[in-house]
Amino acid sequence: MTGGGEADSRRAHRPAALIAFAALLTLAFAGFCALGIWQLQRLEWKRELIARVEARVHAPPVAAPGPAQWPELNARNSEYLHVRLRGEYLPGRDTRVQAVTTLGPGFWLLTPLQTDEGAVVLVNRGFAPADATPAPPTGPVVVTGLLRLSEPGGAFLRHNDAGAERWYSRDVQAIAAARGLTDVAPYFVDADAASGPQWPRGGLTVTHFSNNHLSYALTWFALALMVAGAGGYLAREESRLRRRAGQRSRFAHDAGPSQRQH
Repeated sequence: MTGGGEADSRRAHRPAALIAFAALLTLAFAGFCALGIWQLQRLEWKRELIARVEARVHAPPVAAPGPAQWPELNARNSEYLHVRLRGEYLPGRDTRVQAVTTLGPGFWLLTPLQTDEGAVVLVNRGFAPADATPAPPTGPVVVTGLLRLSEPGGAFLRHNDAGAERWYSRDVQAIAAARGLTDVAPYFVDADAASGPQWPRGGLTVTHFSNNHLSYALTWFALALMVAGAGGYLAREESRLRRRAGQRSRFAHDAGPSQRQH
């Protein structure tokens, strides 16, 4: 009986409280749905990116974009293009950018290449450990690799410090300014792997991208369903409590005259 009394003591919430709680549930539901839809959009973007990169990486190399094409370059039409360059490296202007690869910690070696057309393109000749400082080859060379857009600023909350020769990202504009280079392409090229000296080691560009957007979307939609379920449960409970309150009110009204007669 005590349990029944406790159950009977419950009262429906006030309308203002219900409205406020319903508004919170609605906002939460809409927010979770929006996040789920956003993840589905990201899923489409990631699938398109993976397909585009796979096609470009395995395609035969094409001539690297020249100055006339530079203003039109963007990630969608140019990133990871397999390109070819002809020219000569400019000695004494290497830039070492900190890197961590499957071979361990070390540096990317970026060297400016003067193309046959007169422009300058930074070439990431590859990875080398901290104790290796291989000089670029002399004379005319042909370089193939993947076109990468500049990485301005820094990486992992660390900012490039040109004065101290501390580089954490391959910021083409900053490196060009530090080395006194002009007519520099707004991209760099990650050189393909090549036979020859052990360092630098090319061909280490990461072209495999994680794709967890579907699981993220399902998580957000599951949370939205939980919120909807909580709202439905609240509505049913409130309806039940109001019906019970109405029954008690009618019982008290019906019992009132007989009690007054006694």
